[in-house]
Amino acid sequence: MSHLCQAIPSANTLSPKVPIVLTIAGSDSGGGAGIQADIKAISATGSYACCVITAITAQNTLGVQSIFPIPLPEIEAQLDSVFSDLNIVAVKIGMLASSEIIKLVARKLKQYQPKHIVLDPVMVATSGDLLVQPGAITSLIEHLLPIASVITPNIPEALTLIGENPGHFNGDIEALSHTLKTLPTQAILLKGGHLQPQDASIDWLISKAQVDAFSSERINTHNTHGTGCTLSSAMASYLAQGSSLVDAAQQAKNYLTEAIRSADALNIGQGHGPVDHFYSLHRSA
Repeated sequence: MSHLCQAIPSANTLSPKVPIVLTIAGSDSGGGAGIQADIKAISATGSYACCVITAITAQNTLGVQSIFPIPLPEIEAQLDSVFSDLNIVAVKIGMLASSEIIKLVARKLKQYQPKHIVLDPVMVATSGDLLVQPGAITSLIEHLLPIASVITPNIPEALTLIGENPGHFNGDIEALSHTLKTLPTQAILLKGGHLQPQDASIDWLISKAQVDAFSSERINTHNTHGTGCTLSSAMASYLAQGSSLVDAAQQAKNYLTEAIRSADALNIGQGHGPVDHFYSLHRSA
């Protein structure tokens, strides 16, 4: 089934009680990805964002200069703090740099049981920098995939999760989708942005029962820093607002497309700049 882009729902259509979305991820000092992108995307799509920071990165549009994982007791304290006070409906998970952090987050989410969990298996930054320890991938599959409502890998990340070399991928999405169904998770939103060259940008929502394709215009820009963070956060936001998994994927795809369309107008940094999370505000101005 193919879905065409539709208008982004206005925040004015939400119920008076704004749903709360928690992002668990690393901080990007450049502001384009990670926690910063998550909070922007969740806010721009009409939900309330809170956060748990798992790592501090020295990062800009040119690359990642250093990574400092937050000590486990401090991550646990953050999780207990927000869950003990806030009615968190959905959780987005991004960068978890080590197996120990992954196991802790999984344990706490099983304790608090939020309704929706969107897992973005962040492994490599847009610049190509590795963001996780090699052993963390196994822990991710074992501890977090089984409790996720949906995972949102790009094609290289998806291939890594099934133990295949991304450099050997032949472009067969049907075969890849079939293999991805064997992963221990409910659904996979496979991001097709790495498929080049194409006129359209296509993502696939893969579940045990079916595969839905979401197509949008491919926009020619180098400013794509934080696209994965943005898409998964927007999807968590729409799930928190009551959208179905298919509708949330479509709404998030629409939002990201417009954020990418306006990215060049920001003119941020010397490398891969960020998308324009608040494009609607900038356009109206």
